[in-house]
Amino acid sequence: MLFSSVGFLFRFLPVFMLIYLIVPARYRNVILVAGSLIFYGVGEPFFVLLLIFSILINYGLSEYMWWEPKKPQKNRTKKAARRHKTALIAALIFDLSFLFVFKYWDFMANNINKIVGGDHVPLLSLVLPLGISFYTFQMISYQIDCYKGKIEQRASLVEFAAYVSMFPQLIAGPIVRYEEIAERMRVRKIRIRDLENGLKLFTVGLGLKVLLANQIGTLWNTIMTAGAGSLHISVAWLGAIAYSFQIYFDFWGYSVMAMGLGKMLGFRIPRNFNNPYASKSVSEFWRRWHMTLGSWFKEYVYIPLGGNRKGIVRTICNLFVVWALTGLWHGANWNFVLWGILFFVLISIEKQRLAKWLEKTKVLGHLYILVLIPVTWVIFAITDIRQLGVYLANMIGIHGTEILVGVEHFIRYLREYGLLLAACVLFATPYPGRWYHKWKDRWFAVLFLLVIFWVSVREIIVGNNNPFLYFRF
Repeated sequence: MLFSSVGFLFRFLPVFMLIYLIVPARYRNVILVAGSLIFYGVGEPFFVLLLIFSILINYGLSEYMWWEPKKPQKNRTKKAARRHKTALIAALIFDLSFLFVFKYWDFMANNINKIVGGDHVPLLSLVLPLGISFYTFQMISYQIDCYKGKIEQRASLVEFAAYVSMFPQLIAGPIVRYEEIAERMRVRKIRIRDLENGLKLFTVGLGLKVLLANQIGTLWNTIMTAGAGSLHISVAWLGAIAYSFQIYFDFWGYSVMAMGLGKMLGFRIPRNFNNPYASKSVSEFWRRWHMTLGSWFKEYVYIPLGGNRKGIVRTICNLFVVWALTGLWHGANWNFVLWGILFFVLISIEKQRLAKWLEKTKVLGHLYILVLIPVTWVIFAITDIRQLGVYLANMIGIHGTEILVGVEHFIRYLREYGLLLAACVLFATPYPGRWYHKWKDRWFAVLFLLVIFWVSVREIIVGNNNPFLYFRF
């Protein structure tokens, strides 16, 4: 079920919130689990069974980690440490195997079959469960934090299920760590003010998705439909810029909606974006983009590998591992691997004092990002490597065939999408966020949000309601 759908806005959400608010507080986690499973299971009931199975296995292993025998034992500390380690390893094997089979098996099989020739490794052709990468990472973080003793009070089965399946962030994040919501998972008060602010945030996210991401996405789709091999350099860059705005407002819109829904439910879901296109270096960009994913890799991969504490060579190796995994996390295709390795190269170069220089020279730093990031998003967007190569060649003015989409098309696209592009540029800056926080309680701001909501609903009804781009991850 999509947040930006009539079914969610006028059926699921009102009914769920009514039940959630009128039941006694002690039953709200049960309602949250039930509602989340219904939300996730619409159209795909089999995936709900997979999610429930995964939750039960992970909870059982975490309970084994917490378990202490009633009778005293010799070498109790050593046995407890062995039990904790065994439970953690079993949980990691289960979660990563689960993710690998659904997301990466066919990618591996195809590449092995190409190398050795024939069909020696069978393809499974499994449908990718929605949000599997997100909720798998949440369960892994819970297991590791239990092992490290960062979680002071273990979750009940209902609390753990609510943490994993919470519908505001189940399908596309943000990636929440249990310690961030543990206190509110047990006790939370929902005030009228929280409901009001949550609804306002949700409306902002809905507008970002429906009125910006979906609309500018039509420009990218139009250009790609014309053919990646026949684009004038100006059109190729315009398409790259359009996709850069589409993926940003699409994912940012979802994250803002998740934060708003979380506030309405009594939770504080962490912020996932901080004006990334205002960055002055790639390193800064990734401190501002998909912040919860970056934090997850830093906490559970980069630092355990040694981080930057063991010399420059080890640091570069650690960065390579993190960015190769980041690329693969986004998708089982070579363009995602290339995308991740490109960021590894850029960040490695920046660590040699380039990033500090870029941050000091504000204009050059911003230009560097504004030119570089659209190129990386093209690599991210086009999964066919040959087509990707052709499109990138178009962006530097190399054309293998006759230019069919030329300057006249560029001018026409600017006329059609000029105002929308200007709006995207404006909302990619920090200023709208500052205005929102300053004026959100004034009557004219509330009126503006009402207009945004109903215009978005109209677009949902009459337009093509595209799913969120990050659903496929």
